[in-house]
Amino acid sequence: MRSKKTATILSFFLGGLGIHRFYLGQTGLGVLYLVFCWTFIPAFIALIDFIVLLSMSEETFNQKYNFMGNPHSNAVNSSSEEIKKLYELKEKGIITQEEFDLKKKTTL
Repeated sequence: MRSKKTATILSFFLGGLGIHRFYLGQTGLGVLYLVFCWTFIPAFIALIDFIVLLSMSEETFNQKYNFMGNPHSNAVNSSSEEIKKLYELKEKGIITQEEFDLKKKTTL
């Protein structure tokens, strides 16, 4: 799991070389930073990245960077939330136990 603190520190100290982009799993951007590092443009962009990462919440960081490698993580979260909603409907009497079981099977 990627750390916001590590990404922020890498962005500040080694951002001109794109090291923070490699750390965040954005290899293409990391290579671009390396290719153009002699122009100092990536260093300026890395400073902006540093400010963005610094002001970003942990939750937003995790949603953006920690689910990239595991595409099923979002699917699991949405399935569990869907089942919670179905359970609430069942508890309120809006749907029956049979409907709940059937929809639960199709959700998984």
